[in-house]
Amino acid sequence: MRITIIAAGKIKEKFYRDAMAEYAKRLGKYCRLEVIEVEDEKTPDKAGEALENQIKEKEALRMLKYVREDAHVVTLEIQGRKIDSVAFAEKLEKLATYGTSHIQFIIGGSLGLHEKVSQRADDRISFSDMTFPHQLARILLAEQIYRGYRIIYGEPYHK
Repeated sequence: MRITIIAAGKIKEKFYRDAMAEYAKRLGKYCRLEVIEVEDEKTPDKAGEALENQIKEKEALRMLKYVREDAHVVTLEIQGRKIDSVAFAEKLEKLATYGTSHIQFIIGGSLGLHEKVSQRADDRISFSDMTFPHQLARILLAEQIYRGYRIIYGEPYHK
């Protein structure tokens, strides 16, 4: 299985980079993980709705360049459906069982995702009603993918 995380912005903090590297290493046993970082737009303070929409659209166009037609696309967005770790693992397993060889996860920038990205998604998931920094969302996603594979293979993992 090939898994790609497409995300707006670079991870600047060393502790986030270290965590991402650790999960990428762990996931090497189960899948081929690729992370694509697209440039994020700076958002001025007190930006209006129209400007925010323009910013999200610019980021969307950069992300959509990397979306493959043959991939199963999952967006992380607050309006997405909430699932637990077991259901997430079952989804990964089901996709692999029925011939999906590539899953692409998309994480927006600080303003979220533009509707063009949401419309391309095959699934939309949410980790919580809370808002998390988009850098942390990558770590949470990598951890859940790792946890999902541990569940699929019946391997122990803390609860």
